Amino acid sequence: MAGFHVMADAQGLHVQPTVRHITTSDLWDALRLGAEDFWAKPSHYVFLCLIYPIVGLILTRWTSGASAIQLVYPLMSGFALIGPFAAIGLYEISRRRELGMSSRWHHALDVRHSPALPSIAVIGVLLFALFLLWLFTAQSIYTMLFGAEPPASVGTFLRDVLTTGRGWTLILLGNAAGFVFAAIVLATTVIAFPLLLDRDVGAVSAIETSARVVMANPLQMALWGLTVAVLLVIGSIPLFAGLAVVVPILGHSTWHLYRKVVEPEQIRPARRRPM
Repeated sequence: MAGFHVMADAQGLHVQPTVRHITTSDLWDALRLGAEDFWAKPSHYVFLCLIYPIVGLILTRWTSGASAIQLVYPLMSGFALIGPFAAIGLYEISRRRELGMSSRWHHALDVRHSPALPSIAVIGVLLFALFLLWLFTAQSIYTMLFGAEPPASVGTFLRDVLTTGRGWTLILLGNAAGFVFAAIVLATTVIAFPLLLDRDVGAVSAIETSARVVMANPLQMALWGLTVAVLLVIGSIPLFAGLAVVVPILGHSTWHLYRKVVEPEQIRPARRRPM
């Protein structure tokens, strides 16, 4: 079915792009190139990413007003789980700049014309499902340690978390669970969306290729994930405002990372998936 394909490409083939081995210097170079993309027309990109910090503020306000203060940190850290999908328009901007095409901010919306849109949507839904599962897991850990009663106030919550044994257990278990979720997202989508924008290979191939990138470059990808997490935390501290700069730089950098870890033309022989 050429019009709506997810498991394979438009011809029903399952392709496996060739993965490269990279070095740490390639990561820094990808960040440098991403920053160059951002600074080329920063006003456009900041405008594009204003929705990211605004949504963060709304979610934080909602959870606080709903006596769900314990979910503020999971929401902030959970942005890293949906970040690969949220930055898809930025990958498109970098792709167009690379090809010498016009790259005004509204071209980020051209993603809707991509032949791989069904695959992009499917992986996006999977990421959102992981995000919701992470919130459920974080709430379950809190309930297990502190009970179903929500915190009475921010001060009470911080005191319980920072000065009690249960609080430190919450910190350890919560961050351990968050690490597992982040590792899953990194391993399955680190370059999935840029690959789909570049080549309509299908959702399965995009996820497989991301996994093979991580297996081929475990230390470099771990460092990349750590770098992303640290930058997102830094961008979130000033009421999420810093994300308007951090997110576009990371988005553009991810496109350049994709270019470094996946061969642009050479692919392994395609095979038709069984019906």
